[in-house]
Amino acid sequence: MTENVTDTTLTMNNGVQIPQLGLGVFQTPDGKATSQAVTWALQAGYRHIDTAMIYGNEESVGQGLRDSGLKRRDVFLTTKLWNDDIRSGRAKEAFEESLDRLGTDYVDLYLIHWPAQGWQQAWQDMEELYRQRRVRAIGVCNFQQHHLEELHSISSTKPAVNQIESSPQFVNQELIDYCHGELRIDVEAYSPLGGTGGSVLSDPRLESISRKVGRSPAQVVLRWHIQRGLVVIPKSTHQERIEQNAQVFDFTLDEDDMKAISAMDSGIRAGADPDNFDF
Repeated sequence: MTENVTDTTLTMNNGVQIPQLGLGVFQTPDGKATSQAVTWALQAGYRHIDTAMIYGNEESVGQGLRDSGLKRRDVFLTTKLWNDDIRSGRAKEAFEESLDRLGTDYVDLYLIHWPAQGWQQAWQDMEELYRQRRVRAIGVCNFQQHHLEELHSISSTKPAVNQIESSPQFVNQELIDYCHGELRIDVEAYSPLGGTGGSVLSDPRLESISRKVGRSPAQVVLRWHIQRGLVVIPKSTHQERIEQNAQVFDFTLDEDDMKAISAMDSGIRAGADPDNFDF
């Protein structure tokens, strides 16, 4: 295999390429921990960083990008519109504030973070940012099939991405298949390793596959996501873990391994239910 973390991309439905593996910075504290993690990731070959206003670390992400020495155009940068700004109709203002914190004049992907009340107007505002080329692609997070159907009924612009929870304990395959079907929406998996405090990586079934292929359980799970055609954004502030997570393009899982990991599905989310959240 000649694939590597820098070169492995998917082409979204608007023709823009998105690196299939990125660094997520959810719950990564503002300051050196985040900026250093971003720099380490970019030095390890990552070309995709995923942040959000509500994470409170956009400034540090921007600093880490600058410290890496890479040109802005060589890094795919995602941030998200938070629920309070959706509800108050501040999509455009919130976008400008994120740009200021990141220290950039555009982002590659701007996402509605949750289907909060008012998301329909937020989508129209984001369409305008997209037409103005302030952002290279727009998409959503945590949208269920009925949200996507409503969006399709009010807009001719398809989301490029739906970022949703997916891991061996909560595979979410039905929604993934719906997105990948006629809508041709790429899916990003958050909490790909089961979320903070989860027990996925110590599951005996996963450990057995790990021994078989000679990789860590985390690498096996990331490879499972990759082979399902997903974009995956594991988070870490540890340089060794960041580098290990990138080493998932030089081996493959066979069909039996893929099915065995999918069979670990418990149907239990690590995060909130998009149809019932209170934030």
